[in-house]
Order: sequence, then structure tokens, then C-alpha cells
Amino acid sequence: MNRFAQTLAASSLALRRARSEILQVNVGKLCNLTCMHCHVNAGPKRKEVMTREVIDRIINWLAKTDIPTVDLTGGAPEMIPDFRYFIERLKNLQPSRHIIDRCNLTILLETGYEDLGEFLAMNKVEIIASMPCYSAENVNTQRGEGVFDGSIAALKLLNSLGYGIDPELPLHLVYNPVGAFLPSSQDELESDYRRELNKHFGIVFNNLYALTNLPIGRFASYLRHNCKLEEYMQLLIRAFNPGTVSGLMCRNTISVGWRGEVYDCDFNQQLGMQWSVIDGSNPLFLWDIDPDSLEDREIMTGDHCFGCTAGAGSSCGGAISSFS
Repeated sequence: MNRFAQTLAASSLALRRARSEILQVNVGKLCNLTCMHCHVNAGPKRKEVMTREVIDRIINWLAKTDIPTVDLTGGAPEMIPDFRYFIERLKNLQPSRHIIDRCNLTILLETGYEDLGEFLAMNKVEIIASMPCYSAENVNTQRGEGVFDGSIAALKLLNSLGYGIDPELPLHLVYNPVGAFLPSSQDELESDYRRELNKHFGIVFNNLYALTNLPIGRFASYLRHNCKLEEYMQLLIRAFNPGTVSGLMCRNTISVGWRGEVYDCDFNQQLGMQWSVIDGSNPLFLWDIDPDSLEDREIMTGDHCFGCTAGAGSSCGGAISSFS
């Protein structure tokens, strides 16, 4: 039994799936950035990209369900060749589905993507954008030189299209700590972001989501290199908050990989914790599963799960609960 499972048991808690409300699709690891905190190890040289065939199979499966939200992530999801095709197929589904694009902002300025913002606005795609700080130094340290200026330019572009202003075009920002520490209060951070971005750049947005860096992928490598991995794990373990468990994203989200594989969350996906039939053989793909049979399924866990339950908690929608 892993340390997280032991902690749940000691608190008389169980982590099992509730009704599926979100299909989160990681369309690949290709990205124009190489961020220090990236749990996916995404970058410009990655070759893992979802094909049109897999997209079609996902759409065909989704059409038979009432799952209301599709959350596209990566890498930079916009860089796969069939990103717009995927959006258009989703928009044609009945009943209609809400679409989220997890955007790194700078992709909107890259050659060949100049009209991407307009495309997203036309299709009323919600944008959740990575913006780890409102200071240039912190952003460039975590994401690369010049990324802050590009992010500001992209946010101004999105505001000009109505994002963060039009109720049908929500724009949310994501904060990640720049080092091996937990996020501070999400409400306080949001207030700081709102003040600083508006004062210096005239930028507006809807909500800020504070996410904890999980010790996976490139961030785990950073921790190992600096001899801080176990120290960071102990920080997460000490900050375990039982009040976050009921709100974890793995309870209502199905995570799908670029080949169509199925996981409990995007973090499990990067660790290869793929669903399989009961005996552990025959890994499962999305089209293999019955969406009506998932409720109360046991969720696969590991020590990394302490990252989502530390402090106020960390889910795809930011903090989960209060913590003192």
C-alpha cells in the first residue's frame, strides 16, 4: 500500500469515482515551450500527437454519453494538426458540449496560429491560460526568456476579442509556484493578479486557479537535481487536508491520452497508470469502456496524490477547500 492510500485509510476515507462530468483529453506532448514545472515533459521536439482516427473514435464514444464538458490539454493542444477539426466535431455534437482549451498563451503569437484566437472566440471555447506570476522575472524563470512579454501580448489579444469580458468567452489564469513550495491563498493571489495586470497592462480575466506543482516529469527532475525531492514530498504529506478528497478532479473526470488510453487523471497518465481489466492485463482505451459503469470505481493512487490534497488542495479548477 502506498503512503497516500495509507493516509486515506487512517482518516477513514475512500477515493472512488462519482458521476463523470468532464472528459479531459491530452492530445499530445508537442509544445512550443519547455517549462520547468511541466509534469508532461512537453516540448518542441516531442512526437506524441493525437491522430484524426483517434479523435473520431473519441467523438463517436462521446456522442453516446451525456458528459457535458470536454477539456483539451497537452503540451500545447493547439499544435496538433487536427486541433480545429477536433473543436468543430465537438461543436456539432447534440446535445452541445462545453469546450475548454488549456492554453499556454504564447502559442497564439506563433507563425501559423495568428487567427487561432478568433477561431476559439467564434466557437465560444473557454480558455484556461497558464500565467504563473504577474512579474516578468518569475514567469521567465519558470517558462523561458521572453515568455512573460508574449503572454501579456496574448492576453491583450484575447481581451480584444471579448475574452474575460463577454460572459460567453471566459478567460481564467493558472498560477503555479516557481519553486518547491505550496501556493498561497488563491483568493489573495487572484486579487493581486487582478490589480497588477489591470494597473500595468489593462488586462482583465475571470478567475485565477492556484495549482500545486506535482513531483512528476520535469518538475521531479528539477527537485532531484537540487536534492529536494523527498523534502518536497514531506511538505506535501504534512499538508494533507482530508477536506479536499471529495472535491478531487479524479472523481468526476475521465482522462484520455493521445492514443485514446484511459486514466483517472492527467498526472496518472504521465506515470503510465492506465486503466485495465480486473486482472491487470489488457489496458483499456476510451472506446472499450461503458460510461454508465464507472461510478464508484476505485481510483488508482500513488504518493504524487499528496500534491492534490495538500493545503487548500489542487484540482483542474484550482483550490478545493479552505485550509489553516
